[in-house]
Amino acid sequence: MTDKFDKTNAEWQVCLTPEQYQVMRKHGTERPFSGKYHDTKAAGTYVCAGCGEPLFAAGDKFDSGTGWPSYTQPLDDTAVGTTEDVSLGMTRTEVHCRRCGAHLGHVFADGPAPTGQRYCINSVSLDFKPQDESGSAD
Repeated sequence: MTDKFDKTNAEWQVCLTPEQYQVMRKHGTERPFSGKYHDTKAAGTYVCAGCGEPLFAAGDKFDSGTGWPSYTQPLDDTAVGTTEDVSLGMTRTEVHCRRCGAHLGHVFADGPAPTGQRYCINSVSLDFKPQDESGSAD
């Protein structure tokens, strides 16, 4: 795992778009089917839009029908962290980048095999590094 880092709110506002700031730093959510990665099927790695930390492998992505990119698992055990989210009158498990703390989305126990998990992630919280011809993500 890469060393953690943090920025001030002012620094985050400079390097993120207003929508990214609302989702990643204020725990917002993008509209379903509006994100640039909800239907992406290319091979590669999804990384945190805030710090570049590798988060999810494209091979673990599946179509959940929810309108958000969904994954069966993070890239590894150190990629993301979770916290309890009791907003909106319900209890959910929030997923955040373990390196910079950016809000990514939520994880639910209604996903497909092999994990049974559905990591429902906002596209604006991600960047995509396509796999090159040699098989590695740039």
